[in-house]
Amino acid sequence: MEISIEQKLQQFVNNSRDINNIYFANNSSTAPLLAYQVNFPRLEIILYGEQEMLWANDKGEQISKTFYPNDMLYIVANSWNKPIWQQPVTTLSILFGKQQIGLSLLHWDGKQLIPYGQINTPRRGPRIGTFIIQAISELTWQNQPAKQSQTAHFLIQGLLSNTLDLLNVKVETASKTTSLFEAIRQYIDTHFREDVTRDFLANMFYISPNYLSHLFQREGNIGLNEYLNQIRLEYAKSLLKNYDLNVKEIALASGFKDSNYFCRVFRKQTERTPTEYRRQYHSKLSES
Repeated sequence: MEISIEQKLQQFVNNSRDINNIYFANNSSTAPLLAYQVNFPRLEIILYGEQEMLWANDKGEQISKTFYPNDMLYIVANSWNKPIWQQPVTTLSILFGKQQIGLSLLHWDGKQLIPYGQINTPRRGPRIGTFIIQAISELTWQNQPAKQSQTAHFLIQGLLSNTLDLLNVKVETASKTTSLFEAIRQYIDTHFREDVTRDFLANMFYISPNYLSHLFQREGNIGLNEYLNQIRLEYAKSLLKNYDLNVKEIALASGFKDSNYFCRVFRKQTERTPTEYRRQYHSKLSES
């Protein structure tokens, strides 16, 4: 299936009626297991199929909705959402970072996530998008947005329009390789719990696997697998501290397929087993 990210954005910008329900996630409390939570605002759009989505509002109330084509969820910075991958669905995720915007097109075929495309564009020039994001945040702070809020609807449409404008402007950057590296790292930081492999990332960003490995060594002075392990281990530590899960469950939830490999990597970094790490953490809590 060939889908143009630019054409889908243009569709929403040209005709507001193509946008169905818009929902808002605005709660930065501890996220449930396997939820997405980053310090940048995001927009999740269902393009084809349907998907159950979990999130929380500003009152801490957990919400569950089935999303259909052209339904959207705007997630305020530091808030969380949890998509349930069951039925086939195609989604467009937009992450509004400080320096660039990342757009990820993903398809779940019922068994695995398939990358359909990734676009990253620098946020240069007039910071129109920043003002729109600020306006949306102020609405959520005042408990105003609802799925049919006209003001919020126009703001989301304006944010998509600004994103499309940035995609259509050729911006000279100091280093294209550095921008590419940061885009890939940003994607990993959000999706590390999934089956993110070298081949998957290479397909997503339209580069060869060998170049991807070279890029991490050159720009980050770190191997791709080493970086993935670092991110996953930090998440595993938070799970060991806050959740009563066994080691195998911790490993799987952190993105490690093999719990034995997880234990080896964990011990190499911390000089402790996961069980010892958890025991020592809770021992210190009880002493304080």
